[in-house]
Formats: sequence, C-alpha cells, structure tokens
Amino acid sequence: FSSCFLLYRLYLWEQDSILEPLCFPESPAGGGGGGAAGAEPLLCLLCAESVGPRDRDVLLRHVLLQHRLVIADVKLIADLPKYLLYWKGRFLEQPLTDFCSVIKTNSTGPVEKQEEYFLLCDILPEDRLLREKLQQKRLEEILEQQQKERDDSSFQRLCMFCSEEFTGNRSSLLNHMAREHSFSIGLPDNIVYCNEFLDALQSKLDNLQCLYCEKTFRDKTTLKDHMRKKAHRRINAGNREYDRFYVINYLELGKTWEEVQSEDDRDLVDDEDDDWSDWRAHPVCAVCLFCDQQSETMDKIYTHMQEAHGFDLHRLRTDLNLKFYQQVKLVNFIRREIHQSRCYGCQERFGCRAEVLEHIVAAGHVMKLPETSAWDQPQYYFPTYENDALLCTLTDSDGESGGTDRSEDVPVIAEDISNLHTLKQTSVLKQLLRNRSSCS
Repeated sequence: FSSCFLLYRLYLWEQDSILEPLCFPESPAGGGGGGAAGAEPLLCLLCAESVGPRDRDVLLRHVLLQHRLVIADVKLIADLPKYLLYWKGRFLEQPLTDFCSVIKTNSTGPVEKQEEYFLLCDILPEDRLLREKLQQKRLEEILEQQQKERDDSSFQRLCMFCSEEFTGNRSSLLNHMAREHSFSIGLPDNIVYCNEFLDALQSKLDNLQCLYCEKTFRDKTTLKDHMRKKAHRRINAGNREYDRFYVINYLELGKTWEEVQSEDDRDLVDDEDDDWSDWRAHPVCAVCLFCDQQSETMDKIYTHMQEAHGFDLHRLRTDLNLKFYQQVKLVNFIRREIHQSRCYGCQERFGCRAEVLEHIVAAGHVMKLPETSAWDQPQYYFPTYENDALLCTLTDSDGESGGTDRSEDVPVIAEDISNLHTLKQTSVLKQLLRNRSSCS
C-alpha cells in the first residue's frame, strides 16, 4: 500500500519532484547505515548516470523522470549502492517487465494521457531475498564494529558535563555520565559507532542546543539550568538521527527499535496490580501553517495563527460549512502550496518560503482561498507532512453541537433477504454445526 501511495503522489505532483512524504524538521532522518558505509557512488539501474553517495534523492528523481521507475521503501535498503548495482546487472540480462509491476496512471482517461510506471519492490521474491542478504551483511558488519569498540583500550575522551577525562574503555565514560550526571544513552553493549554518537551530542551542546527538546539557548549557563530544571538530561528518542548508533536498529529488516521493543512487550504477563499513576504520554505538538511555531495545546496554535498571521481556520470552517475531510484537504493544500513557495490564494510562485509568506500578508491573501475545485481534490486526502498533528484536531463544522442528525449523509446498504430460506440453508454457521455434528 505504501508503495502505491508513493506512486500516486509521484503521478499527481511529478512536476514538483516530491519523492516521499515530508516530515517537519523536529525529527531529522538518520542515515541508513553506520559511519564507514555509504562511500560508493549511486548508479542508475538503466543508464550510465551516477551521483555521489549523499545525492540519493537526485538519483531517485532521475530514475523516476527519465525511466518511470519507482523503487519501493528505499529507506529500508541496508546497502543502496550494492542494491542498485545488482539490479543494473539483472536489467541488462532481462527486460524490466520481468521484475517490476506495471502501473498505469490515469487509467480511466484517454489513451494518449496514460503513462506506465514500473514498481520495483520486495513483493518480488528475488528483491526480497536481496534486501535480506544486504541486511544480514550489514548486521554482521555492525556486530564486528561493535566488538572492536568493546575490545578497544585506546578510548580517550572528556565528559561532556564535568570535563573529567576517561581512558581505556568507553563503558567507563558512559557509566560515569549515567551515575554522576543522570544522563544515559543506553548500555555500552547496545551502542555502536560510540565516538560518532558522542561527537553528535557534543556538537549540539557546543551549539547551545538542548539534547532532549533541541531548543537553542543564548549561553551555556542558561542551557545547563534548562536541562537540569526540565529534567532534559536525556536524548530525544524520536530523533531518527540517533537510530544508527543502536545495534537493535539493525536486527530486523524494516523495523526500528520501537517496533522490536513493542513485540517483546507482548510476551510480558499483564499485572493488574501495576501502578500506572505516574504514566505521562509524550505530548504531540502542532505546527503553525505559516511559521515554525509549535504548541502542545491546540487552542494556542489556533490563537497564534489568528493573532500572528490573521488566519482563522475556525471561521473558514463555519463560513464555508466545511466537512471534516474538506478541512483535511484544505490544510494539506495550504501546507503544500507554502512548501512549494506558492501563494495559495493567487497561485503566484516565489523564490523561497519567506517571500511567499511576505506576499500573502502584503497582498491580503491570508484568508483568500481559490475556487473549491482547486483544493477539494483527492490528492489532498494525503498529508503533506506525515507528522502533521494539526490534522488530528479537526472536527466537523457541526460536530461540537452533537445534536445535528447527519444520518442522511451516510449511505445505507440494505441486506439482501430476497431468498431468506436459501441464506439459512447455506449459511457458514449451519455448515460449521453440521461439520461439528459429523465429527462427534
């Protein structure tokens, strides 16, 4: 389903080259592998084009636009250069259609407007086996690297919090930070590329950035007080930048440590006497449509958009009598237009996000919407940003009253009882009872 979803987005928005769903920058995406991996160039599967190891999206755009080929779940491929090299050889031996699913876009439209796309995914046993082999090889490399670090006695580093120097084994420093400073990044035996991990954390502190909420402060004293008072001496588990430093993320193909952990938790015996009174869910922050302002309280983000930008989503919902899914489409439409540096009111395009926001305010287009047909389209059912918490706060225009009968909007399909006797004689329940009687 995710592959078809991606292909649908590519077809609808090909000219803007959005190759995958966007995410707000609160959780940067980590690299697919460890420190030494990813030095090989990325080769096109169907021509001589090649790009650098960090230009993955450039290659994917080339493969899409030039060859109409989509590779599913690229982020889950452990070694993309080797994956591409393997399929490049196979495509020289056999035609593309022997391996890829062929999907026609605009299949109900005129023939001249139909286009064929090729989808390469792990539904194909050969592709699945290749991905698993690459994953297994990567895991072996990670475990070998981890063993080297465990045996390394030349480790030397200062504590990030008290500047005490530690030499010998990395565990001495990690245990010190956990014991003396209440800062734990996990057990030493669960960590790989430890020096790179500590370098990343040290860089954040040097840039006066909190390790947990990742906000930036004016000086070290303020940052230190903040992390102490807010109990932020821990890393942000939702930051995908750290995934590559934990061995558990390499254990199963396509699974993060959270998914593996959740499967382990299912085996635990439920204890009704457990005290969950101290449970606190992680707050979900909604992001403003026009700036980077975030708030854990939805009322605050609505008030911010109204006071800071003059945008009143509640008023639009009431004035236009927007149903729930129309609001979803409208929010996704505005998000997308601003991401593409385009005014959603007049469709004029600008060089950057700051310019289009300045234009929207200066031209008075904040509350100006185009014709309904421009945004009330099926493609805007899909979120522009995958983690858009604002979508979770939307309600029907009459949803708060609770007294309006909307049953007329719900299609009711009547049960076919034209031949009730036949239904009774052929029912699944009757067949099960008959089988049970025969067995007894």
